Formats: sequence, structure tokens, C-alpha cells
Amino acid sequence: MTQLETRPQVGDTVRGRPDGGVRTKGLGGNSVGLLGSAVIGISTVAPVYCLTSTLGSTAGEVGLQMPAVFLAGFLPMLLVAFAYRELNRAMPDCGTSFTWTVKAFGPHVGWMCGWGLVIATIIVLSNLAGVATSYFWLLAGEISGSESIAALDGNKAVHIITCLVLIAVATAISYRGMTATKGVQYALVGLQLVVLAVFVVLAFQKAGSGALDTGVDFSWSWMNPFAVQSFAAFTAGLSLSIFMYWGWDACLSTNEETTGSARTPGRAALIAMVVLVGSYLATGIAAQMAVGAGDKGLGLANPDTSDNVFAALAGPVMGPVLGIALFVAVLASAAASLQTTFIPVARTVLAMSAYEALPASFARVSPRFRTPGKATVVAGVATGAFYTVMTLVSEHVLVDTIYALGLMICFYYALTAFACAWYFRGELFRSGRDFAFKGLFPVLGGTLLAAVFGKTLYDMWDPAYGSGSAVLGVGSVFVIGVGLLLLGGVIMLVMQRRSPAFFRGEVLTKETPSLVVAD
Repeated sequence: MTQLETRPQVGDTVRGRPDGGVRTKGLGGNSVGLLGSAVIGISTVAPVYCLTSTLGSTAGEVGLQMPAVFLAGFLPMLLVAFAYRELNRAMPDCGTSFTWTVKAFGPHVGWMCGWGLVIATIIVLSNLAGVATSYFWLLAGEISGSESIAALDGNKAVHIITCLVLIAVATAISYRGMTATKGVQYALVGLQLVVLAVFVVLAFQKAGSGALDTGVDFSWSWMNPFAVQSFAAFTAGLSLSIFMYWGWDACLSTNEETTGSARTPGRAALIAMVVLVGSYLATGIAAQMAVGAGDKGLGLANPDTSDNVFAALAGPVMGPVLGIALFVAVLASAAASLQTTFIPVARTVLAMSAYEALPASFARVSPRFRTPGKATVVAGVATGAFYTVMTLVSEHVLVDTIYALGLMICFYYALTAFACAWYFRGELFRSGRDFAFKGLFPVLGGTLLAAVFGKTLYDMWDPAYGSGSAVLGVGSVFVIGVGLLLLGGVIMLVMQRRSPAFFRGEVLTKETPSLVVAD
């Protein structure tokens, strides 16, 4: 039976079609609703963390056109979100991009798409753990008033141990299932959004009073992407903007555990996207009005503070007491995202195992919590090992893996968008809605992301991209990004020998639907 046949939703009309090998996984159904699903999507993106780490970098690339670039980055993500929604309606499978691209393009393309999601998530998890660790000690120093405590983050052994503890806690919460995840996330996401709203209000007040020397008056020209000084600067800013939206699809990965699995995750993704773009625009505009986008003083593009804007603005904008709340919000953002980011990687690995694309042991589901137990634990161990090794080997390598992340994001998002149009190709002219949401919008979104993928790949060749290090004259970001994709290809060939049935298309079959969920 298909996923839809085993779990029909109220109001859905499910019409007969071959199941094509789609399987249930044993996850706990009806564990989260629309609000909880949207919160998971927002939490995985980590809006406060993304803002503090990329506001300055984006301003440095595009200046006062930062709000326009935020909107430009939102567009392809919104178009791809429509693709995810339509595919989820037809196949609410926790494997999401992996499962859908297999059904559209076959096992090899689908396997690589799944690999892109998994490796991107491991990189993000390790980075989030590192940021949460840094802010933990920074906050401890602020509260205690002790510089020596804050300086513990600079002790490599203390930093790594703290980081591993945070990863272990996040893994344990994710292991316990969606109910535990949802409760933690309501608190952490609520805290983030409230503190962010307070920051925006106070920044507007500072701008209105002219209290900060570098502040500038608002101009509608900030919304004009064509005012960016060069195409190279625009694409660099756009790449940063796309990274800021990454993770909203986590709410799709919980579709087999969501009430109304065919419709709720898609709606939750769109809600999360709207909240994110609203938060980014409000914060970006308020921050620019308060301190400007220059590279002097409190200006957002100041290279001394651009990698952690809120640490520099907390006191001047919010004052000494509320400023601590902003530190708490950044820590909460990183910690919340660290915990929810386990959701997509664990469920993608579970699905790949269930369909025999990975070893069968990864398909084990905890009988008590009905979660992908082994996949979650393995993801936690892989994250801890990756971060520890990268930190001990070279800080430059760790930084460059983060720069390479954009390549992975564009890779699997674009493939999923194109998979939607190809999978539904037999239905595109059935109605105007089908043409727009199943064909036109996904193709446009996929094309935009593919263009960013190509431009980023070209830029990565230059050793100046990222940390500035090189391997045989080639930028280390290029070597890492392409190397990780090639590593996936090698593992795929190994799995092809171990699991030939999946790669012959006998487990999860490629198909074009003739009959799907009715509107």
C-alpha cells in the first residue's frame, strides 16, 4: 500500500495508482500539527544566528542594497517551496528530496540528491555546535563579569568538550521524538522572535533620535537589486542570502509524523518562509538605519565585527541589560537549530536505508519513541567527529567547509525543483494551477539555484574565496565542495555493488503519476 493509502487525510480523495515501492517507516504518526511543523522549519533556519553571522558579510558585499538581496534570495526559495509542497501532496515520505528525485529521475540522481542533503546538514550541524559553544562561554562571561570565563572559548580543549556535550544533548532530544522536540522548540523559537522584535523596535528608536553616529535615513532604493555595484557583488550577496533561508524544508522531513501529512507540511513551509523574510527585512532595515552599512565604527560592514554583528550592536542598541538578552537569543537560536537540524538528516538516512540505498541497519526505528534511532545517533557521532577533526587540523579548513555549504544547498534544492516539474509532466496542462505550481514555479526556482550553483563553483576556483588557502593553486573551498560531492559518488558506487536492486530501479521505481491526490 502507498503512504497515502495507509494514512488518508480528512478531505483528501486518494485515487488508485501504483505504489512504485513507497514504504512506511514505522515513525510515530500525528505527533505534530501545523504550528509545530512551522516552528520546526523556523528553528532549523536559526534566524537570529543567521542574522548575526551574515548581516555584516552581506552589507560588505552589497552595501545598502542588503534588503533587496534578502528579497532576491527569498524568491528562489519560495519557488522551490512550491515544488516541495506539490511533491509532498503526492508522496508524503520522510525521504523528501531523495525519494522524490528517485521517483522522477531514477536511483543514481536520487542517491546523489540525498547525499547532498546529508553532507550539507552535517556541515551545518558542526558549525551550529561551534557557534552555540562560543556563545555559551561568551554569555557566561557577560553574566559573571569575568573575562577569564569568556576566554575559555579560546581554550581548544574546553571548546571541543563543550561542543561535544551540546551535540550529545541535541542528539538525545531528537532521539526522544517529535513531542520532545516540539516542546523545546516552542520556547526557543518564541524567545528568538521576541528578542528580535525588541531589537528592531529599539534600533528604529535609535535611528529616529540619531543617537548613533553612523546611522542613515531610510530610502526605497534599498529595495532595488539593480542598484548593486556589480554582478559579482550581487551573486556573492545572493549566495549568503540563500544560506540564510536554508533549513525550512525540515518541516517536510517530518511529514510522516505530522497530522494531515499530505497538506500540513507544505503549508508549514510557506508559513516559515513568510516569517523568515519578514524578520530578515525588518532587522536589516532597522540595523541599517541605526548604524549604517559602512565599514567604520558600528557600521555593519566593519570587518572587525561583521562576522558577529549582534555582539557589537547589543550594548549600543539595546543597553547593558537587554543586550544580554540578545546574547541569550543567539545562543538559543544556535541551540534550537542544532537540535532540529538532526530531523532532516536522520529521516533522509532512514528513508535511504528503508529503500535499500544504504545499509539496512540505518532503518532501525526506536520501538519506544518511534524515531529513526540509529540514524539520529550516527548523525550526532558524525557531527562530533567532523567538528573535532576539522578544529584540530585547521581552522581555515573548517571555515572553508562552511563556504562550500552553499554549493550543496543549491545542488539538492535545484534537483528537487526540477524533479517536481518532471514528475508531474503529464499533468502540467491539466489546469492553470498545475502549470504554475507543478511546472513554471519549480523550473524557475531550480534554474535560479542552478545558476547560483554554477557561479559559486566558478568563484570557488579562486584561492581568495573563503579563507584564502589553496591546494595546488586551486581554492580550498572548491576542493572541499567538489571533493565532498565526488566522495558521495564513490560511496554510491560502493552501495551499488552491495544493493544492486535499488540501483536497478526495482525497489523505488521511477514513474510519472497519472492519478494523484485531488484538490
